[in-house]
Amino acid sequence: MTTTTHHPIAIIGGGLGGLTLARVLHVHGVDATVFDLEASPNARTQGGMLDIHEESGQIALREAQLYEEFLAEVHPGGQAMRVLDKHARLLREDKDDGTGGRPEIDRGTLRDLLVSSLPEGTVRWNAKAVSCRALGDGRHEVTLADGEVFTTDLLVGADGAWSRVRPLVSAATPAYTGISFVELDLFDAEKRHPGSAELIGGGMCLALGDEKGFLAHRETDGSLHIYAALRADETWLGSLDFSEQGAGAGGAKAELLRHFDGWAPALRDLITEADGPLVPRHIHALPIGHRWPRVPGTTLLGDAAHLMSPFAGEGANLALIDGADLGRCLVDHPGDLDAALTAYEAILFPRSEVAAQESVEGLDAIFDASAPKPLLDMFAQFDEAR
Repeated sequence: MTTTTHHPIAIIGGGLGGLTLARVLHVHGVDATVFDLEASPNARTQGGMLDIHEESGQIALREAQLYEEFLAEVHPGGQAMRVLDKHARLLREDKDDGTGGRPEIDRGTLRDLLVSSLPEGTVRWNAKAVSCRALGDGRHEVTLADGEVFTTDLLVGADGAWSRVRPLVSAATPAYTGISFVELDLFDAEKRHPGSAELIGGGMCLALGDEKGFLAHRETDGSLHIYAALRADETWLGSLDFSEQGAGAGGAKAELLRHFDGWAPALRDLITEADGPLVPRHIHALPIGHRWPRVPGTTLLGDAAHLMSPFAGEGANLALIDGADLGRCLVDHPGDLDAALTAYEAILFPRSEVAAQESVEGLDAIFDASAPKPLLDMFAQFDEAR
């Protein structure tokens, strides 16, 4: 006979948002369980650098009582930024003098900080949710990939773009934005790729033109993490050979170089010198203003709630502040889940709509035919508003 376990608060997804929610609840003496599909916290690398905004992500880390620990892990020089054109001409450079409001941290380091702040057993690893269903009266049942079934009074979907929880509240699904990435790495850049290291600088670098570009960042381990990005049909990435043998004629590198024909040799070198496998990424987004009616016993946060393109730099910051706000609302309304979720969603919906609109505007500026001019104009407007 199968025994069904009950968890008062079940968080599906152990990303930044779900972990922040669990941490804020823990700070206030409220238990929650996080279910994550990965085999362990170190099962895979967690992506590149994040700029944590003072008006959102940093507020969340203060709520989680982890702000000082976060500051100790900030990447010095990471807020520097360069904008280049397709000829590798430097058109804008912002130095990192340590006074900016968006310090950089490695995503994996931030996730480790959150995981280590939780009591042992809070996060259930290798626990992939495969189905969720409503039981009535606000209770839900979740089935995991290994066959385990549990019930919960509050089911939180923090499980990203292709959330298993989202269908309980919304029929919306992410749509392709028209932008495709090919992810590249140049390891030990100062020694092995000195020309590229000098080109990219100590922080972020965007080289743009002809509705495409390179979005690059210096990592804390000395590597360069790069996205070759362009407008493309959704089927394009699937037509490329990303195997080890794909480095030759007809492979992903050759096809990518063809798209950047006529660009500066120093920029094309980011492709030819790339170490390890190239990784394809489609960029998807939920509709601007995505929201749902109040559904008893469940809600969403982070990408599950408002997946957007990365061109406003808001994704991770919204996940952090979503988690913190939901935790605070639950603490502020003890014994009244509906009031807590109503209060949370009243904050969530308008904030994410603004950010989603900004991400679309950022996409349009970066991938405009006259880029990088629209992006430079946008930065100039920001400068004037300060």
